Amino acid sequence: MADIRLLPKNIAEQIAAGEVVERPASVIKELVENSIDAGADKITVEIQRGGIAFMRVTDNGCGIKHDQVKTAFLRHATSKIQTENDLYSIATLGFRGEALASISTVAKVELLTKTAESESGSRYVIEGGSEVVFEEIGCPKGTTIIIRDLFFNTPARMKFLKKDASEATAVAAVLDAIALSHPEISIRFIKDSKSALVTSGDGKLSSAVYSVLGREFSSGLIPADSTTTGIRVSGLISKPVYCRPTRSAQYFFLNGRFIRSGVISKALDQAYKNTVMVGKFPACVLNIDIPLSRVDVNVHPAKTEVRFSDERAVFEAVYYAVKNALLAGDTRPQFNLETKPQKKETEPFTRMSVEEYKKLNSSKPAAPTVAEQVYGIGTAQYQPPKTAAFKDFGKTLVSNKTVNVSFKSEPETVKPLVTEPEKPVAFVKTEEPVQKEKPYQQILDLVLDDETKFENATFIEENEIEFKYIGEVFRTYIIVQKKGSIWFIDKHAAHERLLYNKLKSEGVTEVQTLLSPVSVTLSREEHRAVLDNLELLRKSGFEVEEFGTASVLVRAVPASLVKTDVMFLMCDIAANLVKFGKAETDILDDLYHNIACRSAVKGGNAQSAAELEEFARKILSDNSIMYCPHGRPVAFELKKSELERQFGRTK
Repeated sequence: MADIRLLPKNIAEQIAAGEVVERPASVIKELVENSIDAGADKITVEIQRGGIAFMRVTDNGCGIKHDQVKTAFLRHATSKIQTENDLYSIATLGFRGEALASISTVAKVELLTKTAESESGSRYVIEGGSEVVFEEIGCPKGTTIIIRDLFFNTPARMKFLKKDASEATAVAAVLDAIALSHPEISIRFIKDSKSALVTSGDGKLSSAVYSVLGREFSSGLIPADSTTTGIRVSGLISKPVYCRPTRSAQYFFLNGRFIRSGVISKALDQAYKNTVMVGKFPACVLNIDIPLSRVDVNVHPAKTEVRFSDERAVFEAVYYAVKNALLAGDTRPQFNLETKPQKKETEPFTRMSVEEYKKLNSSKPAAPTVAEQVYGIGTAQYQPPKTAAFKDFGKTLVSNKTVNVSFKSEPETVKPLVTEPEKPVAFVKTEEPVQKEKPYQQILDLVLDDETKFENATFIEENEIEFKYIGEVFRTYIIVQKKGSIWFIDKHAAHERLLYNKLKSEGVTEVQTLLSPVSVTLSREEHRAVLDNLELLRKSGFEVEEFGTASVLVRAVPASLVKTDVMFLMCDIAANLVKFGKAETDILDDLYHNIACRSAVKGGNAQSAAELEEFARKILSDNSIMYCPHGRPVAFELKKSELERQFGRTK
């Protein structure tokens, strides 16, 4: 066994710093939390190159006394814990006494601070844990900390950092959470000399939500405020119709501290059960006020995970607060009626009101009956011939076989003259030319003539029918007969697969520019993911550009998606971009899935019989079309033998 020895001071400090300083965002979090604990109500954060090159946090808090500046940079130095009992009732955000010591170990730090009682301020410069400058200067009340060249002395840590844009997004996410948890504090964020976030600090949560998450998000929220077993849950929750495709818009705060909690997340899901679509998640900004003695926040270096003394009580408090808010504040979605455009002269269809339709039809004569169409006379004036030949012909038609009769010569095409009987019948072509002025003569000749014309007839068994369109049920499922089976086709799933296959082979061929570009507010991660994949979006038919710090502007979409809700479409796409990361094939597949799903005919939509028949032929003629892009089956087969077994005809 090797000898045991104490680590050198610089190595021990770098190891400790690794627990606190992972990236620029963790530095900003520690510094801003110290500013809040110092009583600041205005905090400004500035970064350059994602914070790797430069970070500055300025506040108007109480400041640090001149003789305590150096002590503040020593490990385990803090003003927030005095005795052991304080560990069990921590009300401040920063309390471990490691932030400044850890940061100064791996960066170049400059501190400017002044208290209200002091006539002058202090300037302290420390690099890599070593003091460089300590002097008195003139500066305003409060504290400013400048961080330069993060990890300058630990290059091995640099390789774990991401691109500047990704690091900046992480910083923005930290500030979003802080701004939402402290609406009474004005937060200003400047990224690369551009303003990225400004909150009013008026103390209203709705104002902070509007500034951080945008107008669309804030418009779909309802208030929640309830106290159960001494635990108060307050904040804002989304209406079920505004639920999101990910949990990225769920913000939980415990006594003003941003946390992640499986207990709270499960309580939220349970409260929304049976009100949201599968795959959608509620959004919320919830603050849980709980007695300090009932929670332990000292279980994680980043202080984002906590331990409750009674998890069930927390679950019930969140559940009932959210459930009561939904019962009281949720309403039916409202129609946003748009102004109808003027009808073009070339428009093939005309819309009319119910009154117009009734008036139009009341002035029209009744449609002629079948008898009138065939014989040109009313039903009361015609009596069918009472002959044995007519009766025998009827028996011939209602046989156990479908008859397909063909002859050598091809007569002139005649449209069907009568409706098809309930049982299978034969369609007969005669050798003699049909007289147009006597359409009923064809039927009479067939009825009254002898049976010699059936000598060359070809009989086809019902089991051998190659394809026969039966109909559609529930405006969703197509039914066809093919040989000895009945097929049920899900028209949406099938059409979705056809469109997806076409997109995979040809890409998006038609793009439609929107009359009015659509602004979409996203989370910080989603916003960055969209900007990182603008070229792939363009290949898929979407013209998107940056629009503010957390929004994008959609100017064009694939032509098949013109009538789709662009905002929700882009939210789904952005969420999946975050999920799939940088795998180009996965991103394109997901984009094509989205386009195909939204472009495909929907269950409940009406199509003509001819369209459905042609569609069914296409599906059943291609054995590769078995599942939709989401994995659902396209068609089911019911064999005649199985049907007969169900009716007891066979065993």
